[in-house]
Amino acid sequence: MREFKKFERGAEKSARTGDGMLKLAFFDVDLKNSSLLMSIDDFDDKIFEERFIVKSGEWHTEDGWVVGKNPKMCPGMIISKEDFFGNVMLELTVQMVPPATHDINVMINGEWDEEKDERGNAYVAGMEAFWHGNVGFEKSPEYKLTAATPLFDFDPTREYNFKMGNVEGKVFVLVDDKLCLEISDPDPLDTSKYGRIGFEAYSSWWKFKNVRVYGLKYDRIEEYYNPEF
Repeated sequence: MREFKKFERGAEKSARTGDGMLKLAFFDVDLKNSSLLMSIDDFDDKIFEERFIVKSGEWHTEDGWVVGKNPKMCPGMIISKEDFFGNVMLELTVQMVPPATHDINVMINGEWDEEKDERGNAYVAGMEAFWHGNVGFEKSPEYKLTAATPLFDFDPTREYNFKMGNVEGKVFVLVDDKLCLEISDPDPLDTSKYGRIGFEAYSSWWKFKNVRVYGLKYDRIEEYYNPEF
């Protein structure tokens, strides 16, 4: 059972992960002791071609970054050649490429539908995205489960640390180690079947590096408020 001291529920204190622990509703996620499944700091053409498949859009490496450009109103995507099954988190450094100002999007627990030549089942998250400058989430391919918030103050000129993870259908998004979004999927994807990660430029132009994939260590907990009066 998790108990809180008085005043410990403030957003600045409870939603940050500086101590390596992430507190979600009914889950404590130990980011510091989770298993590192993939780690790539800087990319060159060889590493990029070994690790990823270009499905749409223009993608290349430049000064250690992977750069994605797609002016069309559709996902320009690359996906991993490797599967990362289970409860995982994707972490990366991201930045817009000017003059673009919106849509940095990633996926975890995904697949590629070869017959339709498009993303199939997947969890997708983005920043300065979802039409109105939101940090948001959607479940592919039906997109009936979505969530978004405009409360993150995005600056297209700077770098961000971006994390997206899934624990038993509890999907979360962090920017610079601050929890921006968590949502519970009532019909979670089968993470033993869907394990691709991916990166998407949707009418956008952005770049990434410092990619990490973690197998998450976590505990289910019972939530509890200490009485205040």
